[in-house]
Amino acid sequence: MAAMRISSLLSCSLSYSSLLPKGRFCGVGRVVSGYSTSAGIENPINPSIKVHCTQLLIKGNFVDSASGKTFPTYDPRTGDVIAHVAEGDAEDIDRAVCAAREAFDEGPWPKMTAYERSKVLFRFADLLDKHIEELATLESHMDVDKLAFTGSSETGKIVLELASKSNLKPVTLELGGKSPFIVCKDADVDKAVELAHFALLFNQGQCCSAGSRAYVHEDVHDEFIEKAEARALKRSVGDPFKAGVEQGPQIDSEQFEKILRYIRSGIESGAILITGGDRLGSKGFYIQPTVFANVKEDMLIAQDEIFGPVQSILKFRDMDEVIRRANSTRYGLAAGVFTNDLDTANTLSGALKVGTVWINCYDVFDAAIPFGGYKMSGQGREKGVHCLSNYLQVKAIVAPLKNPAWI
Repeated sequence: MAAMRISSLLSCSLSYSSLLPKGRFCGVGRVVSGYSTSAGIENPINPSIKVHCTQLLIKGNFVDSASGKTFPTYDPRTGDVIAHVAEGDAEDIDRAVCAAREAFDEGPWPKMTAYERSKVLFRFADLLDKHIEELATLESHMDVDKLAFTGSSETGKIVLELASKSNLKPVTLELGGKSPFIVCKDADVDKAVELAHFALLFNQGQCCSAGSRAYVHEDVHDEFIEKAEARALKRSVGDPFKAGVEQGPQIDSEQFEKILRYIRSGIESGAILITGGDRLGSKGFYIQPTVFANVKEDMLIAQDEIFGPVQSILKFRDMDEVIRRANSTRYGLAAGVFTNDLDTANTLSGALKVGTVWINCYDVFDAAIPFGGYKMSGQGREKGVHCLSNYLQVKAIVAPLKNPAWI
């Protein structure tokens, strides 16, 4: 992560005063209190199943670390060390418990996001003991012929370096993003606001394809900001184990503090804080859904992958301008285009330097759709027929023929 840029704190410009309710200031710590919060922030559900394994699984056995040291895992809802996991249905207890642990560890909804992830964890946990000898460090292992990695761009560089220093194994990388969400002048603003809200805030903004840069045409810009603020204030934030909650806590204290630093950086660099900008509640890693306007490309909040609930809104005038500005980033994972004009959609989707363009939708995935990025967002593709090429080699076989018959 780049170092935080420090500059003088700038106040709100008068042009946005009509959008700011009375009593709200744009300085740090002075934010509106109107979020739809869940009581779970202060009174989370306390599950009843104990965590039994606190060791490392190595070659099929649970063992202590060589140093004897351990590290705590914290409940992001409270900041306390996890001592329990949630209780599940009798016929599906293991998977439900795994989903609950995932929700504890990262903060997503256990009945949706975490449950789906638990299926993957169970599948590969089942394979682990069957292929344990093929593991030790994968990036450097001389018997590993192919490697796929999903994570940050910084870690992806290390993985690629280690692979090249060992046996030059091919590596596919699905890395970070700073995806533009482009709202054109013919867009239905209400629908665009809702979709942009989802594109950014899915999984608390902890999503590589998050549409964190909303480019809005000047004709609908002010209306979009007003409605984006209202939608952010309406968002239900709280314990992900409780019904009706849309947003849980961030994954850990480090990410929580990192996001707050980016928010402060946005204010200090001249962006206008429309709503949010602070923690929510007195404990846990909850952050208010945050909306910035008057964002410029040279600000850290417009360049860095924040991985949190921070929406940057940027105004644009014409097609050439928005293409140039949307592409002015080191990332190229995905983009969203919201328009009713087919020519506009075709022009933007062809010009944007990203691996996926969603038109009037966002975060739509399918096993048949290839997914991956340009530039610092990675190399290679996951899913779709294109992913197979990552795991195949071309071989030429030549042999002489006796008395060949040529047609």
